Amino acid sequence: MPKQKDLKRLVRSRMQKTGESYTAARAQLVARKSKTAIVAPPVAPKPDYAALAGVKDATIEARTGCTWEKWVAALDYHKAGTLSHREIATLVHEKFGVGEWWAQSVTVGYERIKGLREIGQRRAGHYDVNRSKTLPVGVDALYAAFADARQRRRWLPGVELAVRKATPERSMRITWPDGTSVELWFVAKGAGKSSVQVQHVRLPSKAEADARRAFWGERLDSLAALLSPARR
Repeated sequence: MPKQKDLKRLVRSRMQKTGESYTAARAQLVARKSKTAIVAPPVAPKPDYAALAGVKDATIEARTGCTWEKWVAALDYHKAGTLSHREIATLVHEKFGVGEWWAQSVTVGYERIKGLREIGQRRAGHYDVNRSKTLPVGVDALYAAFADARQRRRWLPGVELAVRKATPERSMRITWPDGTSVELWFVAKGAGKSSVQVQHVRLPSKAEADARRAFWGERLDSLAALLSPARR
């Protein structure tokens, strides 16, 4: 009733000012009220934690016992967003009993979800790129294609790199001409087959990381063509 009385009072006031009929004045006031009605803001969609973390929810739950939503809630409670990478990993490992490898995965995923780093980015701000390739040669031949400068120039031309450390047929650390670092791991995959994993680290930007990812994909394809049985 009070609302109706207020409306009638407003209608009569408008009639006096405009000379409108009661019906016309009332219609104008009701229309104006409907236009100015408060509309509830849309509900923000729930974040896709798995997509932000870069690891499927089912995978992280199977390996750690918690979904990403539970991890975010638990780590937020412990104010993990204010901690260093090492401190978060230690918290996950010691407080929640997660193995060291998966504690690192939880930590990296949490940092990505909270916007502390992008996929491929380190907390320090730089980016790392990983590429791998399985080739139809023994690990000795694959290692030689990287270690022997003459062979290397055939699939990696124009790159004057420096080998800092090497363990034959197992690993190699390289300084790239621009001062960034490349780490290589070689793994035997059985008779006449082996793989190499390339990690190009400390890249300054995402654009540079994307370019190096494409570069290593092309160069490893060129190496595979060079070492193919048809070429040999």
